[in-house]
Amino acid sequence: MTPELKLRVQPGNDGSAHATGTAPARDTAERADSPVGQAVDRATRYLLGAQKSEGYWWAELEADTTLESDYILYLYVLGQLYSEKTPKLAKYIRERQLPDGGWNIFFGGPAELNATVKAYVALRLAGDSTVAPHMESARRKVRELGGLEATNSYVRFYLAMVGAIDWSCVPAIPPELMLLPKWLPVNLYEMSSWTRGIVIPMAIVSTLKPEWRLPDGITFDELFKVPGAKPPSLVWDKQVVSWKNLFLALDRALKLYDRLPWQPTRKAALKRARQWMLERLERSEGLGTIYPAMMNSIYALLAMNGDVSDPLTVREIRFLERYEIEEHGAIRVQPCISPVWDTAIVMVSLEEAGVDPAHQSLVAAERWLLDNQILGSGDWQVKNEKAEPGGWAFEFRNEFYPDVDDTAFVLMALGRVADPEPARLQASIRRGLAWLVSMQNSDGGWGAFDHENNLTFLNNIPFADHNAMLDPSTADVTARVLECLGQMGWPAAHPVLQRAQAFLRHDQTPDGSWFGRWGVNYVYGTSGVLRSLETLGLSTETDCRRAADWLRSVQNPDGGFGESILSYYDASLKAKGPSTASQTAWGLIGLLAVVGPNDVAVERAIAWLVEHQNPDGTWDEDEFTGTGFPCVFYLKYHLYRISFPLYALARYDNMRNGRKNFVGTQVRAADLQHQNGHRMDMGGNG
Repeated sequence: MTPELKLRVQPGNDGSAHATGTAPARDTAERADSPVGQAVDRATRYLLGAQKSEGYWWAELEADTTLESDYILYLYVLGQLYSEKTPKLAKYIRERQLPDGGWNIFFGGPAELNATVKAYVALRLAGDSTVAPHMESARRKVRELGGLEATNSYVRFYLAMVGAIDWSCVPAIPPELMLLPKWLPVNLYEMSSWTRGIVIPMAIVSTLKPEWRLPDGITFDELFKVPGAKPPSLVWDKQVVSWKNLFLALDRALKLYDRLPWQPTRKAALKRARQWMLERLERSEGLGTIYPAMMNSIYALLAMNGDVSDPLTVREIRFLERYEIEEHGAIRVQPCISPVWDTAIVMVSLEEAGVDPAHQSLVAAERWLLDNQILGSGDWQVKNEKAEPGGWAFEFRNEFYPDVDDTAFVLMALGRVADPEPARLQASIRRGLAWLVSMQNSDGGWGAFDHENNLTFLNNIPFADHNAMLDPSTADVTARVLECLGQMGWPAAHPVLQRAQAFLRHDQTPDGSWFGRWGVNYVYGTSGVLRSLETLGLSTETDCRRAADWLRSVQNPDGGFGESILSYYDASLKAKGPSTASQTAWGLIGLLAVVGPNDVAVERAIAWLVEHQNPDGTWDEDEFTGTGFPCVFYLKYHLYRISFPLYALARYDNMRNGRKNFVGTQVRAADLQHQNGHRMDMGGNG
């Protein structure tokens, strides 16, 4: 879709702008001689031209080679190892091997053990000889990094699944998790949504233990640093009384139970696990619509029925195939797809750039988003029983798992669209906002997918070494909700917002920055919080000025902002790294919220963005600036390098030229008191 570009805004009586279809066009001549205005126009035209015919935006979501490595093993289990896909996946993996023999998990990062072991396993299955130079160097790097025994539990699970190591090297994942009552602190719904999607299929596979033995002549004993060594995660803690030792004792008991001839709970547990998984498959395009859960669910289906031609199994295989991208004779695999997220961010950026609120591109995107609002039940209801559905997910269809961050961004995007038939839009915004508020945790913040999911002792469970066992409140998601509520007209003094502000004050680091859970890293977190507090009229407070001073202090000499993923491992590296387009935009957005457009640091960041823009309106960016699981998994959103710089430049341009903030649909707290026919306690948790 490449509609005609019209840039429009209509001042309201209070100096703000209101969405109308008859707003006069902003005079683009006023920006003709402005490098910033020209940069805004170029990026705007690019994004309008990139819209899909259905109304959404969607670009690649890139990750590391562990996905391609897992995919080769997956093809082996499917009986498709010798398909045309395997050499193309192997080519992609080989091309990304580091000079030291290892593989990393983010651009520019060091070799990482789990990625290197997975790559070695995949290339052996693809036919690479153990005596090939690249395999010898990989093997040396594995041992140098600690050996196969030091890999995380999920690497070892897949190796046990194909008989490469014994199941005793893998933590027990019993299907009896399904039978634990919800009042017990250790139960399925005290784990994060993505953990549930990963481990329930794994519980089925580890219980049934299907015979998927490796081809003759292929073993991986050479990857052990100390042959027969026990994984460190299964070694007793030196402190006798500890959560780790408690869970290790439970792990040993479960493994003993697994060997007993009589297992009174096993049949019922397996049945419950199967039912849980099948229910979620029926209302999604793959379990959780995330790579590991989808692949594990296919393994579970094969373990249960052993038939790769079963219609349900075939459907799930096809869903996963959509994540493949073939280019230059190689195949890479996406971990997820992000059309809702991409669409919301692009819409907000275009709206800030002055695109007519009634422009056909925005209306088409709005209606696509309305069609994808989730109005059915989901896992979030287990701990948030009274709330009605109304959120949005990250992907095309993932009805059990709407998330807070997407919902907040979508609501901000929808609130600034002038639909000629607004009734459905307004009703959708009210439903979404009511759901969003209901997800607030008792600490005042918001997590991503779950409500009150914060029992930290569960991180000691042996299979919790993916660093994402929980979904607690985070500053970046909380900030997004605050920004949304502020845009909807909620006052800073409202109890819901007061609790959120208290959470953010408590979460601020001593130097003034905020940690970024879902984006890299402190620049991302700090930017989001400052923008949210600006929306509430609080950006002059001391905490905000301290944060802005921190942003000034970490700005690169070239005027941009950059932060390496290494800051997740070493806080002394926070905000250190080469300047990138997305992170420069985040730093700029944070500064604008506090110091305005006339600050020297702001001008330097603006200059960096203008100078680094390509003629087609895009920016280049090799670095990964998105986060999946800190210290474990990172992401590169291919639209971040365009959407966020456009928003930052447009915001600067509007502030510099005295254009007031656009005000669209507003739904205040009082408007939600009788949402969906019942009174909401807006002074509590929803």
